[in-house]
Amino acid sequence: MALSTVIAGGVVTLVLLGLTLFLRERALRQTRPMPPGLQADISLPFTAQWTLYHNPFSLCSKKIRVCLAEYGVDYDSVAIDLIETGSYQNISREFLKVNPAATVPVLLHNAHPVYESHEQLNYVASVVDQTGLLVPQDAQLRQVMDVWVHKTSLLGDDPIDSPEATAGNAVPGLTVPIFAAMLVSIPTAKIVEGLLFHRIKKRALLFLLMKRRGLQKTLTLKPVAGVLNRSAKAMTAHLHELELQLESSGGPWICGDQFTLADVGMMVIFDRLREGDWLHLLVHHRPVLDAYWTALQQRPSYQAGCADFVHPAVAEATVELAALKQADHWPPGIPR
Repeated sequence: MALSTVIAGGVVTLVLLGLTLFLRERALRQTRPMPPGLQADISLPFTAQWTLYHNPFSLCSKKIRVCLAEYGVDYDSVAIDLIETGSYQNISREFLKVNPAATVPVLLHNAHPVYESHEQLNYVASVVDQTGLLVPQDAQLRQVMDVWVHKTSLLGDDPIDSPEATAGNAVPGLTVPIFAAMLVSIPTAKIVEGLLFHRIKKRALLFLLMKRRGLQKTLTLKPVAGVLNRSAKAMTAHLHELELQLESSGGPWICGDQFTLADVGMMVIFDRLREGDWLHLLVHHRPVLDAYWTALQQRPSYQAGCADFVHPAVAEATVELAALKQADHWPPGIPR
């Protein structure tokens, strides 16, 4: 038998083996949407009454950490990497047993998972808030709070496509520059893992593009400029509405004197604007909003839920973005 035939046969065998292993791995790492709220029919291993699977950078993870801090709830902390903070741990076999949707945060209460951060806020309040600490007793104020909890939520698989829907949905578009800065140090092979196994391929493709082009070249892409402009315009409208609400309530909080779950959601949105160096554009020139942001930072829950979890890669990205703007290296035609 000719050597070339042997080599060709070996190559075919290796290809078939690789394909078999890939298909097996993909079968073990299937992701699917999960219904929001408490999953009473699912039981997972636990060692404490409350367990939180979360990521330092994740907006929704920040939200539930702040909520738990406000209520003084102790919890087991399980950090899960997302690709922007190092790897696709959220699509690992182990984590998919916790949440087949591959998203964080996941809150476990006595073994049962609660999915989606806005549902987690309401669930924690229903279990531990016996005195109305973060939930107004007045029906009208409760309605105001519920409206603003919705306004701070991320809705849908791809909120970047609908920034006008909520302030939460306006955040991901404004986060693109942070992603582009952070992905520079992430190995390409780790990003490809998302393309192979994550159910939302569009994000992995976008991350690969940002990795290849780097921060400044990513910002010059016409679609990226469009996303930034649309998201900044939408966020401006949402913050204007917030300004009117704070003026109407008399402040210092969305529902007046009482800090509520609505302010929890808005706290983490403002913190993301800080991380992306958007506060000068969107907040600091508005005295009502600036005072609100100052008050938010003074709450112990801000330290416990946000500041104590600053990821080094995020801190570096924030500095890089601010430096680009100050050095006038920010591409023209997009907000700064």
